[in-house]
Amino acid sequence: MSATSESGSSLRRSADEAPVAAEPAVVQPEPMSPPKAALYMAASVLLFVTQGLGMNLLNANIYQLQGSLSATTTEIAWLSAAYIAPYASVSIALFKIRSQYGLRSFAQLGIICFVFASVLNLFVSDLHSAIVVRFLSGLTAAPLSTLGFLYMLEAFPPARKLSVGLSLALLNTTLSAPIARIISPPLMDLGGWQALYTFEMGLALIALPIVYILPLTAPPRAAVIQRMDILSYLLLAIGFGCLAVVLTLGRIYWWFEAPWLGVLLVAAIIALTAMCVLELPRKTPLVDLRWLFTRDNMHMAGILLLFRIVSSEQTTTAANFYMQLGLLNEQTQIMYAVILLASILGGLVCTALMMTRYVETAHALALVLIAAGAYLDSQSTILTRPEQMYLSQAMVAAGAAMFLPPVMAKGFAAALAKGVPYIVNFLVIFLFTQSIGALCASAALGTFVTIREKFHSNVLVEHILLTNPLVSERVSQLSSAYGKVVSDVSLLHAEGLVLLGQQVTRQANVLAYNDAFLVISIAATTGLVLLLGHLAWSRLLAPRIADPAVAIRS
Repeated sequence: MSATSESGSSLRRSADEAPVAAEPAVVQPEPMSPPKAALYMAASVLLFVTQGLGMNLLNANIYQLQGSLSATTTEIAWLSAAYIAPYASVSIALFKIRSQYGLRSFAQLGIICFVFASVLNLFVSDLHSAIVVRFLSGLTAAPLSTLGFLYMLEAFPPARKLSVGLSLALLNTTLSAPIARIISPPLMDLGGWQALYTFEMGLALIALPIVYILPLTAPPRAAVIQRMDILSYLLLAIGFGCLAVVLTLGRIYWWFEAPWLGVLLVAAIIALTAMCVLELPRKTPLVDLRWLFTRDNMHMAGILLLFRIVSSEQTTTAANFYMQLGLLNEQTQIMYAVILLASILGGLVCTALMMTRYVETAHALALVLIAAGAYLDSQSTILTRPEQMYLSQAMVAAGAAMFLPPVMAKGFAAALAKGVPYIVNFLVIFLFTQSIGALCASAALGTFVTIREKFHSNVLVEHILLTNPLVSERVSQLSSAYGKVVSDVSLLHAEGLVLLGQQVTRQANVLAYNDAFLVISIAATTGLVLLLGHLAWSRLLAPRIADPAVAIRS
């Protein structure tokens, strides 16, 4: 996400250099023609989809890949942890690297590294090699998402970069997840793991010449990297990486049953604490912690965390719910096509609102859609199928696409007003809330579902007594399927009990996911109430105590 910083750099350069008559070519670049702008926008979509598929193809086929890699469900989860560990922080380093060594070199080297990592996927033969390659893929994916942002922002004039450009760029970040679910079944039929990552490599090879053919407007180079920055970043990367591994695998290994989870958590705390100790006395810190923890920034961080919680309804909770129902990707293709269309529609509506004075309307509408969609999903049963969730999932997808752009535009503008160096501080807030925050939301909701499943299982089992004629009849019905191959009455009865237990567990899981959907709906509703209250305060009460001129401008 560090790509958004380039737009701010170009906006600031335009503002700073406008009075300089000697450099008109730099101050007022010629507007890009519509065909050329469309080409840059298409390049942005390609780069975002290429980068996003690298992560989402794995998440969409995590159970199917167990056979290809001869791994258990627990072991295969290490692939996600290996990918997100470097991805969570590398964009912070990339911003300064790009500023010091030039955007052109950064773009060319970034796409080459991603192509190299994509090619390595084709040589994966076991779990250990897959983990190493996934780590390299996460490391090289961040430059590609940066380039995706830059190409979208390049297509618009400075006045539209933080409204239309930013909104469309954030819309592109929502496309990869549904696309991965749609294209996975035919790719898996063609060749499993190899087919998935051959497709990713093909997209990377298509993107490679685009980066060389379509240049980006490069800001002036500056020596911004200091020696202490390297140490501070390493500590930050270690802290974020350890947190990412703990949050990804904690629910799977269970939080209090794997001692190494505690070791990693302690390592994360020590690394981040050491980074804070190093940064506080510096005159030009990598991360300005005093500015970072101001009231406005904490308010923005809270909004971004709320977004990660409510948007996880679709990205993790609903996807896991389908797997619990035994639904395969082939059975959810149409639903994810609906989600893709709803995301595009929501993003376009948000883009239109970003060009008006009613930007907060996008926030309110997004929360209404997510709250309503999650509530509808909380009414699911064991017989629910994708057809019954088209409307609710479309509402959640549209709401998720509308939520983030207004927050990003406001936060980035505030960072830019402080100066280009503060863009790094804004990136720390954004990356922590969107990468680590997403993992926190997923881990918390996954843990909540596990706990609620145990609760519902206990409640259901209490009512299953063999002395109950209905229960006895149900066991007989379930065991009758084995009557022709099992002659022993005791074994036949035991098989019936096993099948009944499986049905009880599935029903308990459905009830647990309904609870999770309801919690998300309540969280979105609470966010909506707080948003409306904040808007009422700022528009009705604040002008009475503020300066009249300021009140008019607000």
